[in-house]
Amino acid sequence: MFGRIKSALMRVLCGLRKKESAQTGTGLGTSFQIDSRGRKEHLRILWEVHLDHFRRFGRLEDIERVVEYATLALNMTPEDDPDLPRRHAALGVSYSDRYRRLGELPDLEKAIECLSRALELTPEGHPDLPRRHTDLGASYGDRYRRLGVLADLDKAIEWDSSALDLTPEDHPDLSRRHAALGASYGDRYRRQGELEDLKKVVEYNSRALALTPDGHSEMPSRHAALGASYSDRYRRLGDLVDLEESIKCEHRALALTPDGHPELQFRHSALGASYSDRYRRLGELTDLEKTIECLSCALKLTPQGHPVLPRRHADLGASYTDRYRRLGELGDLEKSIEFNSHALTLTPEGHSDLPRRYADLGVSHIDRYQRLGELDDMDKAIEYGTKALHLTPNGHPHLQMRHATLGVSYGDRYRRMGKITDLDNAVEHFFRALKLTPEGHSDLPSRYADLGSSYSDRYRRLGELTDLEESIKCNSCALKLAPEGHPHLPRWHTDLGGVYSDRYRRLGKLADLEKALECRSIALELTPEGHTHFARRHADLGASYTDRYRHLDEPADLEKAIELDSRALSLTPEGHPDLPRRYAALGVSYGDRYERIGALSDLDKAIECHSNALSLTPDGHPHLSSRHYNWATSYHYRYQHTHDLSHLKVSLDSFRKASQLLNGAPRDVFNHALNWAKLASKHSYLNCIEAFRATIGLLPHFIWLGTTASQRYHDLLSAKSVGVRAASAAILSSEYSLALEWLEHARCVVWNQSLMLRSPLESLELSHPELAIQLRSVSHQLHHANSESPSHSSSVSAEHRHRLAIEYNDLVAETRKMPSFEDFLRPVSSDSLNRAARFGPIVTVNCEETRCDALLVIPECNEIIHVPLPDFNWNKAQHTYSEMEKSIRNKQSIERGVERRPVQEEEVDFKNVLADLWYSVVKPVLDFLGYMKNVDETENMIRHVTWCPTGALSFLPLHAAGDYDRPRSRVFDYVISSYTPTLTALLSSVPRTLSSSSRVLVIGQDATPGHQPLPGTAKELEYVVSHIKGRVEYLELFGDQATTTTVLEAMEQHEWVHLACHAHQNVQDPTDSGFFLHDGTLDLASINQRSFKSKGLAFLSACQTATGDEKLPDEAIHLASGMLMAGYSSVIATMWSVYDEDAPLVADRVYAQLMKDRRIGNGEAGKALHDAIAELRRKVGEKEFSRWVPYIHVGS
Repeated sequence: MFGRIKSALMRVLCGLRKKESAQTGTGLGTSFQIDSRGRKEHLRILWEVHLDHFRRFGRLEDIERVVEYATLALNMTPEDDPDLPRRHAALGVSYSDRYRRLGELPDLEKAIECLSRALELTPEGHPDLPRRHTDLGASYGDRYRRLGVLADLDKAIEWDSSALDLTPEDHPDLSRRHAALGASYGDRYRRQGELEDLKKVVEYNSRALALTPDGHSEMPSRHAALGASYSDRYRRLGDLVDLEESIKCEHRALALTPDGHPELQFRHSALGASYSDRYRRLGELTDLEKTIECLSCALKLTPQGHPVLPRRHADLGASYTDRYRRLGELGDLEKSIEFNSHALTLTPEGHSDLPRRYADLGVSHIDRYQRLGELDDMDKAIEYGTKALHLTPNGHPHLQMRHATLGVSYGDRYRRMGKITDLDNAVEHFFRALKLTPEGHSDLPSRYADLGSSYSDRYRRLGELTDLEESIKCNSCALKLAPEGHPHLPRWHTDLGGVYSDRYRRLGKLADLEKALECRSIALELTPEGHTHFARRHADLGASYTDRYRHLDEPADLEKAIELDSRALSLTPEGHPDLPRRYAALGVSYGDRYERIGALSDLDKAIECHSNALSLTPDGHPHLSSRHYNWATSYHYRYQHTHDLSHLKVSLDSFRKASQLLNGAPRDVFNHALNWAKLASKHSYLNCIEAFRATIGLLPHFIWLGTTASQRYHDLLSAKSVGVRAASAAILSSEYSLALEWLEHARCVVWNQSLMLRSPLESLELSHPELAIQLRSVSHQLHHANSESPSHSSSVSAEHRHRLAIEYNDLVAETRKMPSFEDFLRPVSSDSLNRAARFGPIVTVNCEETRCDALLVIPECNEIIHVPLPDFNWNKAQHTYSEMEKSIRNKQSIERGVERRPVQEEEVDFKNVLADLWYSVVKPVLDFLGYMKNVDETENMIRHVTWCPTGALSFLPLHAAGDYDRPRSRVFDYVISSYTPTLTALLSSVPRTLSSSSRVLVIGQDATPGHQPLPGTAKELEYVVSHIKGRVEYLELFGDQATTTTVLEAMEQHEWVHLACHAHQNVQDPTDSGFFLHDGTLDLASINQRSFKSKGLAFLSACQTATGDEKLPDEAIHLASGMLMAGYSSVIATMWSVYDEDAPLVADRVYAQLMKDRRIGNGEAGKALHDAIAELRRKVGEKEFSRWVPYIHVGS
């Protein structure tokens, strides 16, 4: 019937055209005038018929007729015609429909222009006014969806709201008004993510459906709109009830939409999207298949050139991505890239969906990278992800998703290339994504999991315990927030298990390992057969069984590890980037079994696995170093069986490569080199010197300036005594200069790094001033960042600190390319170290497990002298230290100011300690120097020796060594003793003379809150002031005047400082050690932040100021070294607690002597202390060791 009506109307129009043409000689153009209302009515009918036909079937020829007839009708209508508003409205609606079909922006602009004119011409109270508002609101909504301009969306809501307000309760269009307003609020919710808008969406769409009678032509649209609003609410809040309601509504909408209807494609698309949501929530493969089926139908029903065609391709691409991730079929991944590429190509510039197109295509490329390992895919993923992020406006609810997607890409690139900048970028993007995701959002578990994963990666790279704890916190939150049945639950369980595994390896607690096993077992149970990560679940669980085997030595755990590793390998397809890892893990397990049982078949299997792992690992991969190390150790085992030199060559070559590939995690590469060196120390054929040279060279790479000082000290625990061992190997090879250089490079590492950051740049400034300015700025920032105490809230982010360290290293590398700057800030050579011995010999005592040696730097001697000390070694040093500690504990309490118990001193123990040191260490050195022959006993001729002990010897009082049962058998009978943590510390020292304008800071705390009183402090300060008053300027801060801020600022203004107070050595965090002042602790970290210059003496009249850290004896982590690091050239300190009554005497004698010549820097402070302690011995008795021995001089 419709066809007959249409044909009749077409005949009428043709008749009109022919008649007018005959009368005027023209066709129906812009000048064509119709006076008859009947003719205009015929045009209106034709317009309505074609419009209805277009809306039912979507044919292009119909919409073209609609625009044509509306244009003709408007052109025929004079300005004063009451139908003019209707004509403008009809043409506006026509342009609007054509825009929705073809996506041409000019049509949308014309629609808004016509509809605005129609509204302007429609008088108040006119029955068509609500429709004018609705039509104009719809067009503004279309323009917002095209261009993403929020002002258009606000106008759409404004017009839709006014349309609803103007529509009476019983009006048949009331449901349409509610639906239109619901659609606009839906757009605003999807843009801004406000829950209040989403609430309105559901409310208006529900009302619209309730108002629509059964059988109404718009009933399918009402169900579809309500289904979409339930879908949005599910995506926001994660309530499965909303998702089920969405699917129900969309099913109903599809069932009510007749075949051939242009909206049919939208019905299939919406239902497919909801099935996709349910698949992602519940993981049912049938939902994913229904998704692809629905979206394929939607694409098939969408005509070429339709503006939603890009979205159809994009949605189908996303579904193929999901199926690839579930089943691992490469064909699905290729289809995903194909559809997403097509979607991007079809999306015009400036379209609001363009960011999503880039993001989707980036995700597909990262999937393909993860599957095939092609770097080009990874670069494209980052390129597209970056574009997507830049195109997404602030405040957009998808902004968090853009950050998360880009974070994944940077994380993958870090794991492939090993660049810390990529890892920091991943952390930053994931952190930003989490912050942008509102509470209650269904994506919140994923955001926590992603951030937790990146913190885990950074912990494994840098070892910062805070990253590990943050990772556990984030991964635990992800699991806590995840609803039951969520398909990502297996991944989140395995991630949490991995972090517990990391904490077990760090802290050694079996409870963490059991949690790791539990989490990874659950992950495996929850992962369905055929899942792309099924192999990974087996591998991860196998790694935990390997850890437990190594902890408990249970063979069953090792067998379980081999079983799981074998299964993981069999499930990993050829060409998969994880295949090398699978071979490596299985090789390690076979290696463990070989070490346990000794079966050569296991060794052969281990070698075969490591061979495959090595051959499959591409150049530049961060794990290539580990692959070579595993290969090297396996071939070393084989060489021990076969003694085949070719096997030894393979092993040595791979050890060498494992230590040269710097793309790997620095701690791993360093440990590979260190283990090679340890092995080479036992088997000389593995080239011990080369191994230690590699190890020492890797120290700055491992102990990185980009981490906090506290973290670097922790990292040094795994490098403990490496300098001592390396020096011992060099001494064994008679390479004494090399031994001394290695000791300098590998001891006091953190201190040397701090000094390097404060190195003067005068020569660089003269040649390259701009480079010097840059380097000074970065050095200052990095020094400040690295000196912060962990107990203080840091104002410097880890990412910023990392960037500073990278920039600093780049600037140093650039400087070294300049002529005459090739050795800029490189470790000092032995030739330079000779200059340190300005006022007497420097004796470095290298104390290793099997031997002890002294290396002497003598003034005006160009060679390093070796003196063997065969009667001493590391074990004896440990025993001696233990005996001394026991004697001190039995004699006194550990802090100045505590009342002493009348316990009899174990004199014999202490005497034996000092005698051992005399005969085994000190006397052989003095004999070699000739200081014990023809001694001139006049005090002025006594020589000066600076001791630089290593290892446990650092805690022993070489300056008090002697046989106290025999005359003239004490070290102080022959030499004045000073100490230095390194020879480098003496190189920058310049002798200085105090003038009348010089300034001395004197600080005393006799009653520090929370600590025992120090009654002797007032007398001590009185003595000090009596000697300096009138000779130099001074400032005395006593009691409540001595606050941390006041003292620190005063230290900058004064050359010398005297501190009489309680002090504290923090064994957990040495940088938190400090002086107890009136309002708190002046800690080592705060002192180190200051770059003091031209400072002289720091007299630390407090307890434990040179105690050091037993775990890191070669780092000299104590307050005395801290003052040296801060810029003081000479320090008087104490090795343990001193008596409050002794401190004033020592201070009195020291300042009395120093103020005679008022010079320091050539051993004067050491001599003054030497004489003061002689006086103290005379007063308390020579064998009251615990009272006079603790005082020492450090520096020049």
